[in-house]
This record gives sequence, C-alpha cells and structure tokens, in this order.
Amino acid sequence: MKVLVVDDSALVRLRVSEILRGAGFEVFTARDGEDAIEKVAKINPDVITLDVNMPKLDGLKFLEIIMKEKPRPVVMLSSLTYEGAKETIEALRLGAVDFIAKPSGGIEEIAEEIVRKVKIASNVNPSVIRLQNLRKIRGEIVRRNWNVKKELCVLIGSSTGGPSALEQVIPRLPSDFPAPVLVVQHMPPNFTKQLAERLNEISEIEVKEAEDNERISNGVAYIAPGGKHMKIRKALNVVRIKIFDGNPVNNVKPSVDVTAESLAEVYGGNVVGVVLTGMGEDGARGMKRIHDLGGKVIACSEDTCVVFGMPKAVIELGAVDSIKPIFEIAEEIANFVEVMGSE
Repeated sequence: MKVLVVDDSALVRLRVSEILRGAGFEVFTARDGEDAIEKVAKINPDVITLDVNMPKLDGLKFLEIIMKEKPRPVVMLSSLTYEGAKETIEALRLGAVDFIAKPSGGIEEIAEEIVRKVKIASNVNPSVIRLQNLRKIRGEIVRRNWNVKKELCVLIGSSTGGPSALEQVIPRLPSDFPAPVLVVQHMPPNFTKQLAERLNEISEIEVKEAEDNERISNGVAYIAPGGKHMKIRKALNVVRIKIFDGNPVNNVKPSVDVTAESLAEVYGGNVVGVVLTGMGEDGARGMKRIHDLGGKVIACSEDTCVVFGMPKAVIELGAVDSIKPIFEIAEEIANFVEVMGSE
C-alpha cells in the first residue's frame, strides 16, 4: 500500500514517513503541492496525507486539482487553531475523507492516529469519492405540505466521510421542517463549530453547534460539540439539550449511542434515525433501540458510503427500515417524518 506524505516541513515528512513505514506502508514524500502533483502521476499512491499551508501550491488548491483529475483517499494534517479548523472543513468539502489535528508537541503524540486513519483511508473505494465529487450539486429541497401532529425528532450519526455526506442531506431540508435534527459527527473540539457554520451557510434550515441547556426547536439542526457527549432531556414539557463530558463510548466522544439512548427515553418510537458513514459500530445499539420502539432507521447504501462500517453494523443488527444512496436520504427522511407525523 503506497502512501504519499505531502508537507513543507522536512521534519514532519521524516517523522510521518517513519511512523507509516513502521506500520508496513510503502512511503513517498513531496515538499509542496506542485511536487505532489508530479509524484501522484509517477507513483500513483493509494492514500495521500496532506498539509494545508505550503508554498507554491497549498494543500487546498492541490486537493481541488487532484479530486478533479484523479480522486483518491486524502487525509489532512491540520492545526488545532480556529483557522486550521476552517481550512479542514473546506478540505473535507473538497473531497478529503478524514483529518488529523496536529498537536503543539511532536508528531509522535499522534502516531497511532496517523496509522489508524491511513489504514481506514486505504480501504475507501476511490469510485465513491469520484461519485460524490460528481454529485457536488445537491438535489432540490424536499418540500412537503406537512401535517405533523406529533413531536418527532431526527438523529443523524456519522464519522469518517461524514462532513461531505452531511452536505448531501442537511441543505435539502426545508426551513419549515417539522422536527428538530440532532447530528452526532465524530470530531474533536473546534472543528464541529466550523462544520456547523459551513452547513448553516448552505442550508435553508438553521444549523448550529449545540449548547448546554438549550431548548430545541423544529427546523433547527444541532451538531454535538466535538469532544463532548450530547443528550436530550424533558422537564415541564420542554425538551432541552444536555452537553457533558464523560468517558468515550465505543471509543468515541461524542457518541451516537449516547444521544440515541436519550432520544429513545424522551420520544420513544417517534424518531427517525440515520447512519451515514464511518468505521466501527457507534450508533448500532442506539438505533436498534429506536427501531424496536417503532421508530424508523435509514442507512446509507454501501455503493455511496465512504466507510461502510457504521451503516453495516446497524444493518446486521436488523435495525434498518430503509437503505438508500446518500443522494436520496434527505427525501427518505421527509417521507418518514410525513407518514409518522400524520399517524
């Protein structure tokens, strides 16, 4: 498996190369975007790790070029700063499948994460990346003559490949959507706020990073803050969000299962659950509970899913009512909400 490490820092190139070679990868390096374009043509790497700020041709411009000409899995190496988070969200929009936040200390601190995420990326089907790039223009907003008589809620869970997948779903929901939407995207702090702002810019519904004790409203999408869990609770007939720290669940924080279990407690079967993309099984147990209570669960189809681990886990539990291509999931959400709300 060939990996191209692109970074303008010779020290970073050296350390990342040593880490990946130690894990059995064949590693090549490039010092900037221009050098990387030549190396891609020459060695045809299976995965690329990519810095953002580089001379001559920076990471975002290189990414835009490579995704048009020869898409392949790209993992960004991004700083933890505000600007770094903003650039990372843009990179994910352009087609990068994942990112690694550079620590203030040495690269050794993230050695395990580098190996794990490059291994995950190496299993991504380039044809899915190509398909998603061809479908950057989103479908029409799914409008309905809503006649919803119940309190409903939508839960969307995703991980690797999630930001790009969310762009195919959230912006298609109308401003009069008759339910709140809770989104759990596996991300560290800082990055979820940027993701929410990006989705809000291109969506008709409001999209925001969730806040502790916030009252939830229909037609608003709430994204769980990175590095925190999100639950909902109901008191005096008012549903509010609870944001809290705690141990990782399924090795992740935020966890889809944590949010799903709380939704099952408050809404029972009046929930539409959606699993988009990601490695592992987070969300499977919670979605199964929602399904068993009478809720509806949608999974992204394998042929349009960047990483099929999370959807596959829910499907194998027998907790899925519908399997749809990513480009049809917004419409399926609207269909279920319309039917469930009028029953």
